[in-house]
Amino acid sequence: MDRVIALPGAALMPPRAPLHHPVQSLGAPHRDPNAPAWQPEPRFRWRRLAVFGPALVTTGALALVFADWLAEGGLWWLEWVLLALVTVTFFWIALSVCTAALGLVCRRGRVAEGRRAAPPLSVALIVPIYNEDTAEVFGNACAMMQALSESATAHRFELFILSDTQDAAIALAEGHAFGTLRAVLPPGLRVWYRRRTRNTERKVGNIRDWIEGWGAAHDAMLVLDADSLMSAEAIVALADEMAADPTAGLIQSAPMVIGSDTLFGRMQQFAAAVYGTLLSEGLAGWTGTEGNYWGHNAIIRTRAFADCAGLPRMPSLAGRGGLILSHDFVEAGLLRRAGWAVRFVPQIDGSYEEPPATLIDYALRDRRWCHGNLQHLRLLGTRGFHAVSRFHLFHGAMSYLLSPAWFGLLVIWALLGNGPDSVITYFSAENPLYPVWPEMSRVNSVLILVFMYGMLLAPKLMGALAIALGELPMARFGGGGRFALSLGVEILLSILFAPVMMVQQVVAVLRVVIGIRPIWSPQARKGGDYGLTTVAKFHALETVSGALLALGMAAGMVSLWLLPIAVSLVAAVPLSMLSGWRVARLLATPDVIAPPPIVRRARCDREMFRAPGTPALAAE
Repeated sequence: MDRVIALPGAALMPPRAPLHHPVQSLGAPHRDPNAPAWQPEPRFRWRRLAVFGPALVTTGALALVFADWLAEGGLWWLEWVLLALVTVTFFWIALSVCTAALGLVCRRGRVAEGRRAAPPLSVALIVPIYNEDTAEVFGNACAMMQALSESATAHRFELFILSDTQDAAIALAEGHAFGTLRAVLPPGLRVWYRRRTRNTERKVGNIRDWIEGWGAAHDAMLVLDADSLMSAEAIVALADEMAADPTAGLIQSAPMVIGSDTLFGRMQQFAAAVYGTLLSEGLAGWTGTEGNYWGHNAIIRTRAFADCAGLPRMPSLAGRGGLILSHDFVEAGLLRRAGWAVRFVPQIDGSYEEPPATLIDYALRDRRWCHGNLQHLRLLGTRGFHAVSRFHLFHGAMSYLLSPAWFGLLVIWALLGNGPDSVITYFSAENPLYPVWPEMSRVNSVLILVFMYGMLLAPKLMGALAIALGELPMARFGGGGRFALSLGVEILLSILFAPVMMVQQVVAVLRVVIGIRPIWSPQARKGGDYGLTTVAKFHALETVSGALLALGMAAGMVSLWLLPIAVSLVAAVPLSMLSGWRVARLLATPDVIAPPPIVRRARCDREMFRAPGTPALAAE
């Protein structure tokens, strides 16, 4: 147990209530004897078939078309590589389309309906922090606790701010802010703070420390991130769901991204509000009781987590392995393995988080996530995991490996070029070791590109259709005209940013492969201040790649169909600078047009914690 730093003032933590949190084995299955007996509903099997079946069939059909086209003159190794890359990358596009289609069919339903007689829970709101913006963290915490004090619920809530902060100045600010928090909250609200002297095992160790010290006093813990914000209605709804479903070990909400005023952040907000909801509905529709965990804005049954989800180190042939970095996916798999349901409930509104503000901030966060998600490939053989839990792990890794696959497709397509004038020319008479590439007619090129772009845009168009059909009143997006303009701008920006983000994810994967470990640092949630020199260095690879494509086109050796990608890559630096541009009402979402009460309250409370001379607890 790491020593807790004591600060002046009233008691920082309640009396200890230890809970054993054993480390689990990845090589032996485990069943929790306390988990209730239950069987997954058959409808989820049918929904999985309805999603994966069409995705596989469509992918197989496209692969057959490409194989037939490439088979002229025989298939050679590079053609097999091309066919494999097309097949792999297209499957994930098809899966997204089918998931969105299922979401359009399922739409939104009620949660915990008719089951309100369940006994109330003691819920701990857990906020692990590390060198964060103190006013943001304590302002959000203050807003949530005040809102909960005004809600009519039998559940009991306590707030724990669990600091891993190592910066002395920030730690001092946290102590002062905690005093302020206790001074301004209504009497009777239980809020606590502790800071570890050593941040052993990062966030996993931070939560382990709380479980082993105070976990036994609470039926459930609601894990929040430093930038998390939830309305009282959302918090109570999650507690209601947990109380009403004795089989649930973890219930994950669907956080909406809010609070950004940059072009890149607002683009993410608009995409989440319009398309993300539909994908979330579809994902919940087929994952069922084998959902996933994203590390925050989720309620967890404390004893089940303590008994079944203690993380081991990574498997290693050389003794003690490293930390499991993307721990949330693995913890969800361990809970489901032990016999607890893991559910995703996007129907609960009022769950929020903040997006990365700029393209560079997004890429830096991706480098950290990439390292953890690629670890999942080594965990696929974990004994006892449900097949869907393994798929979540595989999908997490593939979300990053697809970028090198797309980059490989781009390179091969560039090499194919324009027939005899391509970068690599095949002369079968002089060099029979190489095949003759089939001529790709203009009609075939157009059809393939239209089909691929159509599949990429389909989830976006289905999301817009859901809005048009009344999923949300169009007025909440600023009216029909503004919504249509925002939709067009978001699609255009997505097309422009996608090649740059692809190259950055290739860089992230390469960093993992060559052994560059990510630095655990707090996210620049409001956006880093990056000068032109920094941005130019950061995007040097994209700029060079785009210039080479443009030169190939100018020489007639590279297909002009790659012009949009070349433009984006050449313009990576100005696009990155543009991503941090502060916008007002462009790409308006409901929280921009009419901020929810909890958002307005949190903004006021953050300003209170930033103001000098705010009240604090008197020193002892």
